[in-house]
Amino acid sequence: MKLTWVCKTFEALSGAEVYVIGHLRQEVFVVEQDCPYLDFDNLDQICAHMMAFNEQNELMAYTRLVPKGGSYENDISIGRVVTSPKARGNGLGRQLMEKSMDSCWELWGKQNIRISAQDYLLKFYTSLGCKSCHSLDGSKGTGPTFQGMWGKSRSFSDGSSGTVDENYVRESLLEPL
Repeated sequence: MKLTWVCKTFEALSGAEVYVIGHLRQEVFVVEQDCPYLDFDNLDQICAHMMAFNEQNELMAYTRLVPKGGSYENDISIGRVVTSPKARGNGLGRQLMEKSMDSCWELWGKQNIRISAQDYLLKFYTSLGCKSCHSLDGSKGTGPTFQGMWGKSRSFSDGSSGTVDENYVRESLLEPL
Protein backbone atom coordinates (compact mmCIF):
# COMPACT_ATOMS: atom_id res chain seq x y z
CA MET A 1 0.00 0.00 0.00
CA LYS A 2 1.48 3.32 -1.08
CA LEU A 3 0.95 6.03 1.53
CA THR A 4 1.47 9.77 1.62
CA TRP A 5 2.58 10.98 5.07
CA VAL A 6 1.70 14.50 6.17
CA CYS A 7 2.21 16.34 9.46
CA LYS A 8 0.30 19.61 9.87
CA THR A 9 -0.59 22.12 12.54
CA PHE A 10 -4.28 22.51 13.30
CA GLU A 11 -4.38 25.83 11.43
CA ALA A 12 -3.00 24.15 8.30
CA LEU A 13 -5.65 21.39 8.28
CA SER A 14 -8.44 21.73 5.73
CA GLY A 15 -12.05 21.32 6.76
CA ALA A 16 -12.09 17.98 4.92
CA GLU A 17 -9.03 16.80 6.87
CA VAL A 18 -10.60 17.76 10.21
CA TYR A 19 -13.69 15.80 9.18
CA VAL A 20 -11.84 12.60 8.18
CA ILE A 21 -9.70 12.77 11.34
CA GLY A 22 -12.82 13.05 13.49
CA HIS A 23 -14.56 10.31 11.52
CA LEU A 24 -11.68 7.81 11.91
CA ARG A 25 -11.25 8.58 15.60
CA GLN A 26 -15.00 8.11 16.22
CA GLU A 27 -15.14 4.94 14.08
CA VAL A 28 -12.38 3.27 16.06
CA PHE A 29 -12.49 4.70 19.59
CA VAL A 30 -16.22 5.22 20.08
CA VAL A 31 -17.84 2.60 17.84
CA GLU A 32 -15.28 -0.24 17.52
CA GLN A 33 -13.70 0.02 20.99
CA ASP A 34 -16.93 1.14 22.71
CA CYS A 35 -15.20 4.00 24.56
CA PRO A 36 -17.70 6.85 24.45
CA TYR A 37 -15.99 10.10 25.40
CA LEU A 38 -15.77 13.66 24.17
CA ASP A 39 -13.13 13.22 21.47
CA PHE A 40 -12.84 16.87 20.48
CA ASP A 41 -11.38 18.07 23.79
CA ASN A 42 -9.91 21.45 22.79
CA LEU A 43 -6.38 20.04 22.54
CA ASP A 44 -6.40 19.55 18.78
CA GLN A 45 -5.89 23.27 18.21
CA ILE A 46 -2.41 23.28 19.86
CA CYS A 47 -1.26 19.98 18.35
CA ALA A 48 0.44 18.77 15.22
CA HIS A 49 -1.41 16.04 13.34
CA MET A 50 0.37 13.11 11.65
CA MET A 51 -1.66 11.54 8.87
CA ALA A 52 -1.16 8.77 6.31
CA PHE A 53 -3.36 8.83 3.20
CA ASN A 54 -3.67 6.03 0.64
CA GLU A 55 -3.79 6.55 -3.13
CA GLN A 56 -7.55 7.15 -2.96
CA ASN A 57 -6.88 9.95 -0.43
CA GLU A 58 -8.48 7.97 2.42
CA LEU A 59 -7.06 8.48 5.91
CA MET A 60 -5.39 5.20 6.89
CA ALA A 61 -3.54 6.25 10.07
CA TYR A 62 -3.38 9.20 12.41
CA THR A 63 -1.78 10.50 15.62
CA ARG A 64 -2.03 13.72 17.56
CA LEU A 65 1.34 15.19 18.60
CA VAL A 66 0.88 17.16 21.79
CA PRO A 67 3.35 19.85 22.98
CA LYS A 68 4.38 20.38 26.59
CA GLY A 69 1.52 21.93 28.52
CA GLY A 70 -1.08 20.06 26.45
CA SER A 71 -1.84 16.65 27.93
CA TYR A 72 1.06 16.85 30.39
CA GLU A 73 2.64 19.92 31.93
CA ASN A 74 6.27 18.87 31.48
CA ASP A 75 6.17 16.30 28.68
CA ILE A 76 5.37 16.14 25.01
CA SER A 77 3.06 13.27 24.11
CA ILE A 78 1.52 11.27 21.31
CA GLY A 79 -2.18 10.55 21.50
CA ARG A 80 -5.24 9.49 19.54
CA VAL A 81 -3.14 6.78 17.86
CA VAL A 82 -5.39 5.13 15.31
CA THR A 83 -5.19 3.01 12.17
CA SER A 84 -8.10 2.38 9.85
CA PRO A 85 -9.62 -1.10 10.10
CA LYS A 86 -8.92 -1.38 6.32
CA ALA A 87 -5.18 -0.94 6.85
CA ARG A 88 -4.36 -3.21 9.79
CA GLY A 89 -1.98 -6.15 9.89
CA ASN A 90 0.75 -4.76 7.64
CA GLY A 91 3.00 -2.87 10.06
CA LEU A 92 1.31 0.48 9.59
CA GLY A 93 1.02 1.06 13.36
CA ARG A 94 4.80 0.77 13.74
CA GLN A 95 5.41 3.14 10.81
CA LEU A 96 2.91 5.58 12.29
CA MET A 97 4.57 5.60 15.70
CA GLU A 98 8.10 5.89 14.27
CA LYS A 99 7.10 8.82 12.06
CA SER A 100 5.20 10.42 14.95
CA MET A 101 8.17 10.13 17.32
CA ASP A 102 10.52 11.57 14.68
CA SER A 103 8.13 14.48 14.08
CA CYS A 104 7.86 15.19 17.81
CA TRP A 105 11.65 15.39 18.03
CA GLU A 106 11.84 17.60 14.92
CA LEU A 107 9.22 19.96 16.34
CA TRP A 108 10.30 20.10 19.99
CA GLY A 109 13.80 18.60 20.21
CA LYS A 110 15.01 15.20 21.35
CA GLN A 111 13.29 14.44 24.66
CA ASN A 112 11.09 11.84 26.29
CA ILE A 113 7.67 11.33 24.76
CA ARG A 114 4.83 10.32 27.02
CA ILE A 115 2.26 7.86 25.70
CA SER A 116 -0.84 6.61 27.46
CA ALA A 117 -2.26 3.42 25.99
CA GLN A 118 -4.53 0.51 26.65
CA ASP A 119 -2.97 -2.53 28.33
CA TYR A 120 -3.19 -4.80 25.28
CA LEU A 121 -0.77 -2.47 23.43
CA LEU A 122 1.98 -2.61 26.08
CA LYS A 123 4.18 -5.08 24.13
CA PHE A 124 3.84 -3.02 20.96
CA TYR A 125 4.93 0.22 22.64
CA THR A 126 7.72 -1.55 24.54
CA SER A 127 9.02 -2.87 21.19
CA LEU A 128 9.33 0.76 20.07
CA GLY A 129 11.59 1.53 23.04
CA CYS A 130 8.94 2.88 25.39
CA LYS A 131 9.25 2.26 29.10
CA SER A 132 6.06 1.82 31.06
CA CYS A 133 4.60 1.53 34.51
CA HIS A 134 1.04 0.78 35.42
CA SER A 135 -1.70 3.35 35.70
CA LEU A 136 -2.34 4.70 39.16
CA ASP A 137 -5.68 6.28 38.36
CA GLY A 138 -7.52 2.99 37.94
CA SER A 139 -7.85 3.35 34.17
CA LYS A 140 -6.93 0.68 31.68
CA GLY A 141 -4.17 2.91 30.30
CA THR A 142 -0.50 2.39 30.87
CA GLY A 143 1.83 5.21 31.71
CA PRO A 144 2.90 7.14 34.77
CA THR A 145 -0.36 8.75 35.83
CA PHE A 146 0.44 9.77 39.39
CA GLN A 147 -1.49 13.06 39.57
CA GLY A 148 -3.92 13.31 42.47
CA MET A 149 -3.28 9.79 43.76
CA TRP A 150 -0.85 10.36 46.66
CA GLY A 151 -2.19 8.82 49.86
CA LYS A 152 -5.17 7.15 48.19
CA SER A 153 -5.93 3.46 48.72
CA ARG A 154 -7.48 1.08 46.24
CA SER A 155 -8.90 -2.43 46.60
CA PHE A 156 -8.31 -4.84 43.73
CA SER A 157 -10.48 -7.67 42.37
CA ASP A 158 -8.15 -10.32 43.86
CA GLY A 159 -8.85 -8.98 47.36
CA SER A 160 -5.51 -7.22 47.79
CA SER A 161 -5.18 -3.48 48.22
CA GLY A 162 -2.55 -0.79 47.85
CA THR A 163 -1.86 2.77 48.88
CA VAL A 164 -0.01 5.28 46.76
CA ASP A 165 2.92 6.24 48.98
CA GLU A 166 6.70 6.51 48.68
CA ASN A 167 7.18 2.72 48.55
CA TYR A 168 4.49 2.29 45.91
CA VAL A 169 5.97 4.99 43.69
CA ARG A 170 9.51 3.62 44.11
CA GLU A 171 8.35 0.11 43.16
CA SER A 172 6.40 1.46 40.17
CA LEU A 173 9.47 3.26 38.84
CA LEU A 174 12.06 0.58 39.57
CA GLU A 175 9.92 -2.43 38.63
CA PRO A 176 7.52 -1.29 35.87
CA LEU A 177 5.22 -3.83 34.22
